[in-house]
Amino acid sequence: MKLFVTGGAGFIGSHYVRSVLAGRYPTLENAHVTVLDKLTYAGNFANLPADTSRLTFVRGDVCDGDLLMDVLPGHDAVVHFAAESHVDRSLVGSAAFIDTNVVGTHTILECSLRSGVRRFVHVSTDEVYGSIDEGEWPEEHPLEPNSPYAASKAASDLIVRAFHQTHGLRTSTTRCSNNYGPYQHPEKLIPRFVTNLLDGQDVPLYGDGMNVREWIHVDDHCRAIQRVLERGSPGETYNIGGTVALTNLELTRLLLAACGAGWERVRFVPDRKGHDQRYAVNGSKIAAELGFRPRVPFLRGLAETVRWYRENRSWWELVKRHRAVASF
Repeated sequence: MKLFVTGGAGFIGSHYVRSVLAGRYPTLENAHVTVLDKLTYAGNFANLPADTSRLTFVRGDVCDGDLLMDVLPGHDAVVHFAAESHVDRSLVGSAAFIDTNVVGTHTILECSLRSGVRRFVHVSTDEVYGSIDEGEWPEEHPLEPNSPYAASKAASDLIVRAFHQTHGLRTSTTRCSNNYGPYQHPEKLIPRFVTNLLDGQDVPLYGDGMNVREWIHVDDHCRAIQRVLERGSPGETYNIGGTVALTNLELTRLLLAACGAGWERVRFVPDRKGHDQRYAVNGSKIAAELGFRPRVPFLRGLAETVRWYRENRSWWELVKRHRAVASF
């Protein structure tokens, strides 16, 4: 088995790659993994295993069709993580999101089709659905994205669907709630708050802090992706829901307690444009069809994540020093 992973040096992609190479997915026990990553600010070669004969790393852009046609042929499956993913960055510079998320997805699909790839899993987001006041989104809910980031991911989802419908490429799409865990770039809420608090700095909380998000540990997310790769039906989309829903205010309270800090460290800042109020996905389809359910209890996972950042200061200090953290 030869597996091609785009964006495999990023937060979620590298966790998936490390899990594959550690033998955590029995069907990929002897798989060879090729990682394609551009190593932008969010990609980090240090996220990957240092020494393994089953890993090939290619530094390159998912939009580079010539490069893909050099390295992709001979692979059995593609897991497509590569994406610009930070909403705040999309508000001030959306062109990169269209390039990577839309053009890049189209390019990897075209090259997968030409290369005879048998299986393609596209990793998307719950943000494509927009905002929901109550209840949960099923997979059939119309896509109503509200940020340039979410719109670019929605567009990529539709392109993936079209390649299945038109060309018969065996694609599946996953839409996951907010992830957390080790190796996450400090521009995202949990690692940003934790690293700021560990450094004695304030944390910025948008608006009134009442926006609601579901949270899932990155290990659970990657297990779900693997389940879709192994057993998912071609042409189908699978929601991957979190284990807990919290307001940002509630999450901030937990992070302050975990880092031994008080409310004086919280700085309320103006809300961002088009800030979705609430996300909630219905995960019954992936549970019923593929037998997936999250395993990591949120409070335990959060404590382990805070501990990881506390014990791996050298990793995130280097990331903060050399990769600009958005300060919106």
